[in-house]
Amino acid sequence: MRTRGHIFILTLALIGGQAAHARETLGIYHNWGAFRDEAPPRCFAIARPTSAMPGREWKPFVSIGFYPAQKTYGQLHVRLRFNLRPGSRITATIDQRRFALTGRGSDAWAASASQDLAIIQSMRSGRSISVEAVSSTGQGFADSYRLRGAASAIDSAAINCKN
Repeated sequence: MRTRGHIFILTLALIGGQAAHARETLGIYHNWGAFRDEAPPRCFAIARPTSAMPGREWKPFVSIGFYPAQKTYGQLHVRLRFNLRPGSRITATIDQRRFALTGRGSDAWAASASQDLAIIQSMRSGRSISVEAVSSTGQGFADSYRLRGAASAIDSAAINCKN
C-alpha cells in the first residue's frame, strides 16, 4: 500500500492551500493518495502527473472528490498545468476511451454527474489517464497520470465521506 515517502504525502496535503495539520491522510496507494478534511468535511483521492513541468505557480493534479455537505460524491477535478484558452476543447483519455471535459482557467471537470461516474468506472480498470487541452498562449499540452492505486484511493475517500 505505501510506496511513496513523506514528501509525496506533504505535497498532496498542501494542495489547495490548506495546512497539512488540517488534513488527515487516509492512505497512499501506489500513485494515489486519499485524504480527508474536517471543515468543511470532504474527502478526495488525488494524484500528481507522471511528469510535471517545473516553474509553474501551481502544481497540476487529478482528483475525485466527495463533499457530503453538498451531497456530491465522486466528482472529477483536474488542475491543469496551464490556464486554458477560452473555448478550447479539453479531453480526458483513459486507455482508449475519450471524455470531453468542461473547464475554465486552470481547472477542468466532467460535464455531468453521469460522466463523473463513467470516468471513475474507466479509471478503475484503466492503466493511465491523459488530459489534453490548449493553453491560453495557444500551445497544446497533455498531463498524464498512472491509475495504479486509483481504485483503492477512490474507495478509501468514498468510505470516509459517506455521510
